[in-house]
Amino acid sequence: MASQDWVEKDFYSILGVSKDASDADIKKAYRKLARKYHPDQNPGDAEAEKKFKDITEANSVLSDAEQRQQYDAIRAMGGARFSAGGPGAGAGTAGFEDLFGGLFGGGAGRHSRGFGSSNLPPEFADLFGGFSSGGGFQAPPQKGADREASTTISFAGSIRGTTVGLREQNGDVIDVRIPAGIRDGQKVRVRGKGGPGSAGPGDLIVTVHVTPHEFFTRDDDNIRIHVPVSFDEAALGAQIEVPTLDGRSVRMKVPAGSNSGRTLRVKGQGVKSSRGQGDLLVTIDVVVPQNLSKEAEDAVRAFAAATSKNSESNPRAGLAAKARL
Repeated sequence: MASQDWVEKDFYSILGVSKDASDADIKKAYRKLARKYHPDQNPGDAEAEKKFKDITEANSVLSDAEQRQQYDAIRAMGGARFSAGGPGAGAGTAGFEDLFGGLFGGGAGRHSRGFGSSNLPPEFADLFGGFSSGGGFQAPPQKGADREASTTISFAGSIRGTTVGLREQNGDVIDVRIPAGIRDGQKVRVRGKGGPGSAGPGDLIVTVHVTPHEFFTRDDDNIRIHVPVSFDEAALGAQIEVPTLDGRSVRMKVPAGSNSGRTLRVKGQGVKSSRGQGDLLVTIDVVVPQNLSKEAEDAVRAFAAATSKNSESNPRAGLAAKARL
C-alpha cells in the first residue's frame, strides 16, 4: 500500500474503534465486520466486497504493532512513510491479490556505485569489501529486497492448513503453503520470491488473515463454543455430545447444578500447532422452554413449591446487600 494512502484513510473509523483501542478490541471489531461483509455472505455485492477489502486492510495495519505505530505517526504528521525491505532494499513494496487479480510488478534490489581509490581511504577498504580489480571500490553483493503481500483464508484452512496461489502481473503464480494451526495476522515467508539482488533474490512475506467462523471461536490454541442445555440437564447433570473441529462429536459431562455461562474444558480437542494441541472450552447456555404443556407447568409449580423454603434456591439472596453504595 502506498504510504500516502495512510494519510487519507482512517483505519480506526473503518473498524469502528477508537484510536486507543486495545488489540483485543481491534480483533473483535474486525471479526464482526469480516463476517458481515465477507464476499461469501454477499455474492455479487460490489459495495460489500469493497468494505471487506477496506476492513482487511485496516486490520492488517492496526493489528501489527510496528505498522500501527508508523501509521499513527504518519497520520499525526500528515507525511509519508519510508521503509526498507531489508538488506538490499530500494524497490517499493508491491501489492498482491488473489488468483483472479493483478499482483506486484518486479522490484529491483539496490545497486551500489563504485568509488575511486582517491575517494576512499585505504584503511577503510576492508570495512566495505575492498576494491575491485579496476581500482574502484566495489560494495559486497547484496540480497534482494523482501516483498510483502496479504491473503485471506477460511477458518477451516487455518486449522487444517492449505495452499493459496498469488498471481503476479506477468501472469506467474506463486504457491504459498499455509501451515496448519496458523493464527489470524501471522506471516508466512516464501524463500526466494522477493526482489532480485546480486546475492540472490529476497523473500516474499505473506500476512494471513483468517475469516471468522460462525460457531467456533479461536482463543490462542483453544477453541471456544457455546452449547445449549435444557433446564433439567443443568439441574440434574447429564452426559451430552458436543461437536469438535474434526467433524466428530465427543461426550462431555455437565455437572448437576450448572449455571448458564459455566465453561467446561474438554482436553486435547483444540487446535494442533507446533506448540502442541489446545483444548475445547464449552460454555453452556441453559435454555428455558417457551411453551409448557399443562403437565410440565404443574411440574414446575411443584418444583417451585418444594424449593421455596430453601434459602439457597433464591437466586437474588444477598443482592440488596451487594447493591449498597
